[in-house]
Amino acid sequence: MTGTHRFQAMLTSPRCGAKTRRGTACASPAAHGKKRCRMHGGAAGSGAPKGNRNALKHGFFTKESRDQGKDIARRWREIRALLREMNH
Repeated sequence: MTGTHRFQAMLTSPRCGAKTRRGTACASPAAHGKKRCRMHGGAAGSGAPKGNRNALKHGFFTKESRDQGKDIARRWREIRALLREMNH
């Protein structure tokens, strides 16, 4: 393969289907026979082992937890407003 042909083959190869932290699509070419690039899970041996318990939710960002945090923030706002009202 010549240099130009290799470059053209890379440009026309399928792209990685992962999203970056910015929310844009990854621009790297997908690993041969895979849908992801080597950085996003296309490399051999990448990914979590089967039955990995690290992938379980910890509960910090569940709907109930977020709603509870919003309720606490709302109550603090009410308390601060009441204290401001009492001081004036």
